[in-house]
Amino acid sequence: MTHPLQLTPDGRLRHLLTVEGLSRPLLTDILDQAERYASQPSSNRGSRGLKVPLLHGKTVVNLFFEASTRTRMTFELAAKRLSADVLNLQIAASSTSKGETLLDTLKTMEAMQVDMFVIRHEASGAAHFFAQHAAPEVAILNAGDGRHAHPTQALLDMFTIRRHRPDFENLTVAIVGDILHSRVARSDIHALRILGAKEIRVIGPRTLIPAGIEAMGVTVHNDIDSGLADADVVILLRLQKERMVGAFLPSTGEFHRDFGLTKARLAKLKPEVLVMHPGPINRGVEIEGDVAYGERSLILEQVEHGIAVRMAVMGMILGDEGAAS
Repeated sequence: MTHPLQLTPDGRLRHLLTVEGLSRPLLTDILDQAERYASQPSSNRGSRGLKVPLLHGKTVVNLFFEASTRTRMTFELAAKRLSADVLNLQIAASSTSKGETLLDTLKTMEAMQVDMFVIRHEASGAAHFFAQHAAPEVAILNAGDGRHAHPTQALLDMFTIRRHRPDFENLTVAIVGDILHSRVARSDIHALRILGAKEIRVIGPRTLIPAGIEAMGVTVHNDIDSGLADADVVILLRLQKERMVGAFLPSTGEFHRDFGLTKARLAKLKPEVLVMHPGPINRGVEIEGDVAYGERSLILEQVEHGIAVRMAVMGMILGDEGAAS
């Protein structure tokens, strides 16, 4: 079921909190709009340098309670290329460090006529909380909340896959690594299911696979070689040590030995296999450096496509490009 906060009565995007429950037509509309931005003839590198007046006069605030580089930068570039005014709130220096609550922050910023908050927070459900309490004219875009969701990362991953392999119904996708702590894994799984992927596999040590994840429509593999067999797309995840409490792994060296994508493992896969990673990359842990930027890797494409996808989402929420699902 579509999250009730996310859509207007006529089926347009109101907020983007999660991919879960989005209709296939709406998800496809987002990807199609991103394609229009990424394919602008004025640039041979997608949306680089492109600026359109769609959000002229709108104000977007990047409200990041977690450290981020590429995600915050791509959101900022996306908003600026839509001609919005952008404010990056430095959380460590803000009133929240003096005891101001999330709700106080929201209402204070709303009083400054903010149109959209891009929220990144370590607590699952934080974006939902903001959406529940936001004024009717204020939109919330989830840039990652705890272990819960990272919807624009999933959308840019789907966009990247679609550019190379649009036949989702024939794809076997393997997601490898720290599934337990990964909001990207959850969002990717939802998006892949919506788009009709043939098979979705999750691969990792037992300690990093959530109990009952099979209910999401995936198959679980604790051996990487069997899990990667015949895969068309491999999505690698970093070990999220900052979210680990207790001993999940003997060592990163053992994880690399047992679950890292090495040149030797890559050589056993289909020659046309696509290799992806949401970043940041831990070289020598989940992936070898030569593989990360090898000919099968789409990692840098993912970063570039993030701008076009986030432009599409912002435009559909705040501009005149929303589409009914």
